[in-house]
Amino acid sequence: MSLIEQRPSAVSAALAKDRLGVPSVVFFVISAAAPLMVVAGSVPTAYAVTGVIGVPFAFLMLGAIFTLFAVGYVTMARHVVNAGAFYAYAAQGLGRTQGVATAWVALLAYNALQLGLYGIIGSAAEPLLKDWFGVSPSWWVIALVAWALVGVLGLLRVDVNGKILSVLLASEIAVVLVFDLGDLLNAGPAGVTFEGFDPGALFVPGVGAALATVVAGFAGVESSVVFAEESKDRDRTVPTATYVGVAVIAILYAISAWAQTVPTGPDGIVKASTEQGTMLIFNQATAHMGSAVATIGSLLFVTSSIACMIAFHNTTARYIFALGRENVLPQVFGRTSARTAAPVTGSVLQTGLGLIVITVYAVFGLDPVTKLFFTFGAFGGLGLLTLLTVTSIAVIVFFSRNPAEETAWRTRIAPALAALALTVIIVLTLVNFDTVLGVASDSPIRWILPGIFVVAIVLGVLWARVLKVTRPEVYANIGLGARAASGDSK
Repeated sequence: MSLIEQRPSAVSAALAKDRLGVPSVVFFVISAAAPLMVVAGSVPTAYAVTGVIGVPFAFLMLGAIFTLFAVGYVTMARHVVNAGAFYAYAAQGLGRTQGVATAWVALLAYNALQLGLYGIIGSAAEPLLKDWFGVSPSWWVIALVAWALVGVLGLLRVDVNGKILSVLLASEIAVVLVFDLGDLLNAGPAGVTFEGFDPGALFVPGVGAALATVVAGFAGVESSVVFAEESKDRDRTVPTATYVGVAVIAILYAISAWAQTVPTGPDGIVKASTEQGTMLIFNQATAHMGSAVATIGSLLFVTSSIACMIAFHNTTARYIFALGRENVLPQVFGRTSARTAAPVTGSVLQTGLGLIVITVYAVFGLDPVTKLFFTFGAFGGLGLLTLLTVTSIAVIVFFSRNPAEETAWRTRIAPALAALALTVIIVLTLVNFDTVLGVASDSPIRWILPGIFVVAIVLGVLWARVLKVTRPEVYANIGLGARAASGDSK
């Protein structure tokens, strides 16, 4: 018997129950989507890299697609409750082997999205530190401070993290809306136009790169189900939080992307975004409302990065916990703190990976923004699209095998439409992946990164087959969540 097993008072195999209501889960969902980071970072990047004016319409279209996905996703949540949502749904719908393969993709994608954020925090905080204190620390020094903060918070009660996110998120959304208002009240010579909402402005050469760039802004909307085990009245909390999250994200991003074109005019947004990059929104705020407002926005850009780190850290740690609880990963990962009910080992693993990534990039002098933030973000976004597509298919198969009192719209039609739309976006993303990464069309990395997911799938399938042969009792429990810990495989 291991030391951990001898001390049941120190650890548990269960997450906390009834700690998160609708607002807290919404905060996790939207914080992972990082509104200010997307508005200040992804939006001008989409304009600059693709030259596509229809970015506002892209957000609305993706919002509609994610809503279609959510229909089947939250319906499945009423029948399968598991912190490893994508993994569990694939296991219950498509089979245990496919579930393990999906888990490997999920771990890669979420780790990439979370770790990549350490690359942006330095560039976000350094100008403020220079203006306020006259110091310009290296990016990795700032990243380590954020790393330590996120690591500590990951060990605390989930509702404590939820309260912190609520404060950061409310401030973040407020400043985005203030910036938008400033832009709309200071129209350029062209006046206020709505060209960005014209579908014809999106469906032009470069549409694939534009969609691939902005889709990462929705990362996190699926995390509501990850917190189902810790939610109050999950049958109400999970769907409400999911739909609210998608609606807020899609509408806020669309309005903000459009507002940025108003001072420059649709014809000038690409040039302005190319020249000013992530400073565009802050430069516009300075011109329209003064430097004080812009400084507040810059500070919240830093806190937005941290909030996003906290949200993804918690989500990824729970995926690791779900796999450890079912012995797909070593059992030590399936333990939570008896005091805080946080998935301690998974959280510590996340923290350790963060330290390794920061150290490697610092030692080798790699650019943290382009080589860490954007590259990891694009890689994680592709993985997320894959997970969403597989899950939509899994929902259809699950309900075909397990008829329930659910409508055809929820179990077949909406998931099928979502799977079709997401597949098209994946194809367009792969075709334009060189543009998304900012590399030459013949650069091998445009195929190496997607290839990593293929390798992960193969390894996941092989590991599942090994478990089936060598540990059939573990294989039988794959995807069962809390029932696996109790030995109930029915």
